Amino acid sequence: MLLLTGATGLVGSALLRRLTAAGTPVRCLVRDPRRLGSDRVRVQIALGDLSDPPSFRNALRGVRTVVHLAAVIRDQPGGSIEELNGIATWRMVQAAERAGVEHFVFFSALGATSHDRTRVLRAKAVAEQAVLASDIRHTVFAPSLVYAPGDRLITLLSRLAMILPVMPTSGRGEAVYQPIWAEDVADCVINQLGLAAGVTGHHHERFELAGPQTLSHREIVELVLHAAGRPRRIAAVPAPLVRRALRAGELLMKSRTPITWDEAELLEVSMTSRLGTADVNGLGVTPQQMGAVLGLTSA
Repeated sequence: MLLLTGATGLVGSALLRRLTAAGTPVRCLVRDPRRLGSDRVRVQIALGDLSDPPSFRNALRGVRTVVHLAAVIRDQPGGSIEELNGIATWRMVQAAERAGVEHFVFFSALGATSHDRTRVLRAKAVAEQAVLASDIRHTVFAPSLVYAPGDRLITLLSRLAMILPVMPTSGRGEAVYQPIWAEDVADCVINQLGLAAGVTGHHHERFELAGPQTLSHREIVELVLHAAGRPRRIAAVPAPLVRRALRAGELLMKSRTPITWDEAELLEVSMTSRLGTADVNGLGVTPQQMGAVLGLTSA
């Protein structure tokens, strides 16, 4: 039995399709089973979430492998970024050790360090340290910016382009990424687990998942707008002004705000691997260019 958290997310939904197609028994830790769509009839359901540590024990019964994808990039009613990313992962690792889990797979992020400027990446670093210190066999995936057509960032940019003649970006948009498609990430996980035909699995502890292009935040915005058929001039807005505006929006709109400062700040921190696509290729995956995935045939 494999326990999957974050099954309704970008990578989680792509991974779940592959797991069920391979006939792997899967249990999903979810707050609302309806969000699994048609997949909910193909898996076991464990009700719970990162803010509910007692639910981990029930979810882990009979589980040999955990794939822990669930994470947050903004504070939630049930807990802060630090609690739901860092502390919750530490508690899940402890629960997995007690349950006799054999393999713990965790999704961190490229560049996550305990002294990063962003709360999200600091919390990811704490979580990764908890996993690496575990006695369970463990694997850490550290991706760059993960995307998919229709994801939150792409949708937000497309909607803003419908109403704004100029597209604002926080700061100069100079942070660089090696964006990787969620479907390519899911293939990497399947191959690492040895669930693909003809693949025996890999026993490395850590894989850096990077796409084939190095793009700045500004270039990603331009690419997304071009793919949406709504090219716009990019206007750099000083980060302090963005922070104040988004903090005010959070106070007024609470959880309904379309973007928080913690989310925007992530787009000012570079996430690249000196290995390039080496780890992805080593897992038998040839990552796609972002423009091609978004439908730009010239990419």
